[in-house]
Amino acid sequence: MGIEERGISFACEGCWLYGVLSLPSGSGGSVGPARRGVVLVVGGPQYRVGSHRQFTLLARELAEQGVPVLRFDYRGMGDSEGEIRDFSDIDADLRAAIDTFVTEVPQVREVVLWGLCDAASAALFYAHQDRRVAGLVLVNPWARTEEGAARAYLKHYYLSRLLQPGLWKKIVQGRFDYLGALRSFGALCSSALRRKPVQEGAAASAPAPSLPQRMLSGFGRFQGRTLFILSGADLTAREFEDMASGPAWRKLMRGARISRHSLPDADHTFSRPDWRDQVAHWTADWLRRW
Repeated sequence: MGIEERGISFACEGCWLYGVLSLPSGSGGSVGPARRGVVLVVGGPQYRVGSHRQFTLLARELAEQGVPVLRFDYRGMGDSEGEIRDFSDIDADLRAAIDTFVTEVPQVREVVLWGLCDAASAALFYAHQDRRVAGLVLVNPWARTEEGAARAYLKHYYLSRLLQPGLWKKIVQGRFDYLGALRSFGALCSSALRRKPVQEGAAASAPAPSLPQRMLSGFGRFQGRTLFILSGADLTAREFEDMASGPAWRKLMRGARISRHSLPDADHTFSRPDWRDQVAHWTADWLRRW
């Protein structure tokens, strides 16, 4: 099946946003009816092409299999207008993108949000607010806290470091910085064990929800299907897994609407072509199995 691509622009709270539609040149397709489309949410220091052209190639692959795709820059990113904003403040951008998507591709009745890193977290915040969002693909979701990052580093980096021949070679040759390593290890332990003080009295107010709390709340309120894709060689993914090992997350992750894949050796952005292609295959297969 061939595809068609065209640039689009649309307004969001007084700013112009820019994106690209990747569309099947015919109707139907092996993945399923064109009534379901995918919106690629861009996060971090990215724009709609993605690292290693991942978003461009993914959009084209899905379109070739019958799935319309929109990838766009939210305000302050890439070509779009507006002030740079945090990923936790793009609900209006997502709604404007979906509004435009279903207008430009009238057969689309439901949308899947696909996000990598903090874009996955942004999708979690938004999805339950929009009935048109029927599914989420969350790739290495960003769940970063100072304590969580320190624990992930201690658990996943330091243990693996002990198994690396290069470390022991440095030790044998007397080139290992023991003092620096101890300082770094101590700082990480302090961060991992740190707890914020609890205020007392009438002046104390309810603290703003943390990033993990917001993610859990959004996930718990979303009733659609979710696909998690996690990299094995990525501390962001490990931190998310550690967070999701708690009882509240485990309960939600057991549902029949949840699917999960892990690519053991892949880095955060799936920089190798075979990793990138595997992510595209898992995404297409998940859509097909609806």
